[in-house]
Amino acid sequence: SDGVGRSTQTQLLRRWLEDEGFAVSDTGLKRSEMTQQGLEAAQKGHTLSRITMSLFYATDFADRLENQIIPALQAGFIVLSDRYSYSIMARDIVRGADPDWARKLYGFALKPDLVLYLKAEVSDLISRLIHGRGLSYWESGMDIHPSTDLYESFVDYQSDLINVFNHFAKEFGFKSIDAGRPVMEVFSDLQNHIRDLLEDQQPIIDEML
Repeated sequence: SDGVGRSTQTQLLRRWLEDEGFAVSDTGLKRSEMTQQGLEAAQKGHTLSRITMSLFYATDFADRLENQIIPALQAGFIVLSDRYSYSIMARDIVRGADPDWARKLYGFALKPDLVLYLKAEVSDLISRLIHGRGLSYWESGMDIHPSTDLYESFVDYQSDLINVFNHFAKEFGFKSIDAGRPVMEVFSDLQNHIRDLLEDQQPIIDEML
């Protein structure tokens, strides 16, 4: 969800993994050189249709997958993605896209080794954002909710998103993390899940070497 602390945790995980001796690459939405400026301009204008915006984000993801994620994996890097295809699918579905269409649109995505779902109550998200960067038009779903009240729209939109995320968590086997706790407690849980993954993969790595 928006405001759940993904960026902070991604930075902490990257520093930790690099200190442990791993090569790390991180990526996230709107970081494709091909689409970044166009997406930012489209969000400011609020003029593109929902389907067009969905395809724009899919292009951003596809370009990053081909030119950032896959090359980094092939070079032996651990790739941390601040949001992945599941997040974009959820946003499309909440905005009215057919769920089957959204899944097929991202059918080319690699299956991640681990999906960590930072889960928090909407009230926690509101508290963090109000005392931080504030509520935004897109994070509040103002493009799909007729309410002129930013707060009410945020609650409705983020609640709808969380419902889809919860469904995806069961369908795709996400590891759910209680993100309503202090930052370092959440970080510790994330570390434990990643350690388990790396330990499981170590025999394969040794054998390949």
